[in-house]
Amino acid sequence: MKTKYRYEIDPHNRLVVKEIVKKKKGKTVRFRKTGPAYFRKVLDGRFRLDKNNILSYHVKAPAPRDVNIPHQVKLKGKWSLTGNHDLRLTLDKWGRQTFGDQLTLQGNIIDINKNSILFAVTTRTKEGVQSTYALKFHGIWQADKCNRLTFIAKKREGKHDILAFNGIWEINKNYEIIYRYQKAQFIRKLKKIHTLTFKGHWNIKDKCRISYIMDRNTNSVFNFRTGLGLFRDNYIKYEVGIGLSHRAKPVKQTITLFGKWKIKNTRLIFEVEYENSKVHAIIFGAEAKLTGKDTVSFKLRNHINKDISANLKLSHKILKGEGEAFIRSLKSKRESAIFAGAARKW
Repeated sequence: MKTKYRYEIDPHNRLVVKEIVKKKKGKTVRFRKTGPAYFRKVLDGRFRLDKNNILSYHVKAPAPRDVNIPHQVKLKGKWSLTGNHDLRLTLDKWGRQTFGDQLTLQGNIIDINKNSILFAVTTRTKEGVQSTYALKFHGIWQADKCNRLTFIAKKREGKHDILAFNGIWEINKNYEIIYRYQKAQFIRKLKKIHTLTFKGHWNIKDKCRISYIMDRNTNSVFNFRTGLGLFRDNYIKYEVGIGLSHRAKPVKQTITLFGKWKIKNTRLIFEVEYENSKVHAIIFGAEAKLTGKDTVSFKLRNHINKDISANLKLSHKILKGEGEAFIRSLKSKRESAIFAGAARKW
């Protein structure tokens, strides 16, 4: 017989260690329930995460003398997010001296940043003293193929785990992405709605895709798959389908950005005003041509002059400032197409 230890988490987010005996009879695992060697011990302590999102448990109360449990227990495995928005660690089954399946930490996501998640854990000692502490996950934010929000938790050697938020995200009045989820509180079991706000700005660089940038330097960018965009004189509109595991059809979400079109420094830009009057410009290249009724027709391109299958018509009145010089240049070309963009001059 070979003795190993199984780890569990109790309802108060404390680590529980349990002795098991694996007999050489096929693959059957039997738990020894009698005899002096059997034990099930609840360990007072706290969980911690390192910079590679490896979980460890720091034991406060001493373990039984006949149990070889260190003061710090490292728990390696694969992270995921449960349907109740708790954290689940599926333990590795190779190269370990312990045996187990899944550990679920109950708590709440209390803050999100461009490269992190803060998860609050509430625990209680044997004496009934309650306390709350936070675990910080490191990684980047991205959208999956179903347009769900996901957090890519980094690991060693370039590997990663995916925490998928299997719910509907929305856009608030400041054009920020918000995500709401509901769950029972730890003690009173009352349901509470939690709201996460993602700070960033929108950009359009590809055909049938709109992006929400949280951090350009670390690729914390939601690249949502869409249909073709609708471009008008004071707004841009896209429709996104969010695929959820519990729904047969995607949930439709409309993204409408209101703003102003300008030609500035030989570039066609769309300025969107965010919170606190902060303006972000979406920059396009464009093939422009004069049309009837004092309008200019644009065939939009991205920052590397690639067609994004989007068309726009603007009146001469809208294109003030540098736009007036742009129109004069169009007229001098006798209505032939000219280009506006970061890499071309007119």
